[in-house]
Amino acid sequence: MATFILGISAYYHDSAAAIICDGEIVAAAHEERFTRKKHDSAFPHEAVKYVLSEAGITFNDLAAVSFYDKPFIKFERLLETYHAFTPKGLNSFLTSVPVWIKEKLFMKKMLKDEFKKFGDAKIPILFPEHHLSHGASAFYPSPFEDAAILTVDGVGEWATTTIGHGKGNSITMLKELHFPHSIGLLYSAFTYYTGFTVNSGEYKLMGLAPYGNPNSPQTKEFKEKTLKELVDVRDDGSILLNMKYFDYATGLKMTNNAKWTTLFGLPPRNPESEISQDYMNMALAIQQITEEIVIKLAKTAKQITGSDNLVMAGGVALNCVANGKLIEEGVFKNIWIQPASGDAGGALGAAYLGWYLWKGEKRVINTNVADAMKGAYLGPEYDDKAIMSMVRKYGAQYKYYENFDDQTKVVAGELAEGNVVGWFQGRMEYGPRALGGRSILGDARNPEMQKKMNLKIKYREGFRPFAPSVLEEDVKEYFKLDSTSPYMLIVMPVQEKHLKPLPANYDSLEMMDRLYHLRSDIPSVTHVDYSARIQSVSKQTNPRYWNLINEFKNQTGYALLVNSSFNVRGEPIVCTPDDAFRCFMRTEMDFLVVGNFVFDKRNQTQLANDTNWKEEFKLD
Repeated sequence: MATFILGISAYYHDSAAAIICDGEIVAAAHEERFTRKKHDSAFPHEAVKYVLSEAGITFNDLAAVSFYDKPFIKFERLLETYHAFTPKGLNSFLTSVPVWIKEKLFMKKMLKDEFKKFGDAKIPILFPEHHLSHGASAFYPSPFEDAAILTVDGVGEWATTTIGHGKGNSITMLKELHFPHSIGLLYSAFTYYTGFTVNSGEYKLMGLAPYGNPNSPQTKEFKEKTLKELVDVRDDGSILLNMKYFDYATGLKMTNNAKWTTLFGLPPRNPESEISQDYMNMALAIQQITEEIVIKLAKTAKQITGSDNLVMAGGVALNCVANGKLIEEGVFKNIWIQPASGDAGGALGAAYLGWYLWKGEKRVINTNVADAMKGAYLGPEYDDKAIMSMVRKYGAQYKYYENFDDQTKVVAGELAEGNVVGWFQGRMEYGPRALGGRSILGDARNPEMQKKMNLKIKYREGFRPFAPSVLEEDVKEYFKLDSTSPYMLIVMPVQEKHLKPLPANYDSLEMMDRLYHLRSDIPSVTHVDYSARIQSVSKQTNPRYWNLINEFKNQTGYALLVNSSFNVRGEPIVCTPDDAFRCFMRTEMDFLVVGNFVFDKRNQTQLANDTNWKEEFKLD
């Protein structure tokens, strides 16, 4: 009889559910995709419903439910922190502690109450530690029998950074760094100070960093002051933060703004205001420090495990620039990063721990696939019947293609003509990246594509970079990467033969002048520092997407496309055909492709009684 284990992450941010059957991933999804509330932290009712449905079981058929952290230990950390910093933080204490006492402290009861909505609440509940869940999400689906495990995030219960060792079905934790000393929270503090939103704006800070001038005395000064006053970085990658400069331990904001202003001679940037070179240089300084810390941690992990392989999880593992630098450093022969490295991925790790540690099952690696994640295509998919339901609802005009090859030729041709295409195929992605299941696509050769997609489709900051989706077989043709990058988690340089020279005064140009300077023959995916965030596309894991890019190659000679997540700013990635059509109609996308249906914007009528998406979705 098959054994099903449900993993859950909830109540902090990025709630999710994942289900495994006899050690194999069946389904996993973020709650936000169903509720349309970005980073939704509520109990993942809709995600649980979906994964149970995908597994073809009821809640009562589960062997166990595994929750991704230990609430009692987290509450202990909360109380001890307030005690250590007393009398500071009284307002924060009065805000947070009653919630804990009323709700989160009694997590088991809360969960059982939620389970009653699905079935029998007597099913065993497991509570692995937060960082163990992260580590499990990275190790168990990886292709390695043996691997060092590096988890770096904001904070779990006490741990903010851990190094472990995975062997077979077991994981041993070897080193921990404890709150309040956190690499993730240090990066988030700079995210906050440069005017972006914590827990979502870290991507923006990373994208802003290349605009910093590495040769500027200011950049060097920011870096020196950070290392002298804010953080003490040890040789093993552990850190000590000077908590006089931070308010997150007991306050309601990340930084002591007055002390930062005095230290850097720069006030906190107001959100949505113009970004001066000062903040670009600040972003570069903390990005460089983060990269150095990650490399030091990896060297420590190598030293204490002796493994040739490294797996990574936690929010900092989504810093794809640092990942690229780590690969270039050559500390490990092989590196694998969990595509859902944030808290949502903790649900999968928790489910795995139920199978391997609670049940004690043997781990068997399938050598016929790259990893056990199935390309991260683990969410719902929709058939023609569901798509037709959307068509009737909106009176949408479409063309249906019986032959997918015919459809692919048409879509590739439209992309080559400079049109932007919403691409909705197969199962939805698990993790923060759209990987060709729920994507917005464009021609990487088009010098106007980045501007068009940022300002007229995504409605986000113009400096934000886009990623290329490139055929797995052609990665080396365009990028200095000797491995694959299926989950868009590695930034590497563009090959020299594709580059164009920079003017002598490039670093002194205004931000937008640098952005729109023609840097390569694939300008819409080439960052200002001549790098790119790469997704390699496998014919095995996503044949439809691979075929589209291959047809584009046949028509143009270029084996890559611009790939951005299918959403507007502040909106979760689209989940259903209905979500996709509304997003399509609210933007300046030219075509929408859902399954075998193709929708031409010119043939559609305006949405009736539509709401303002800027009011519907809170800008992140």
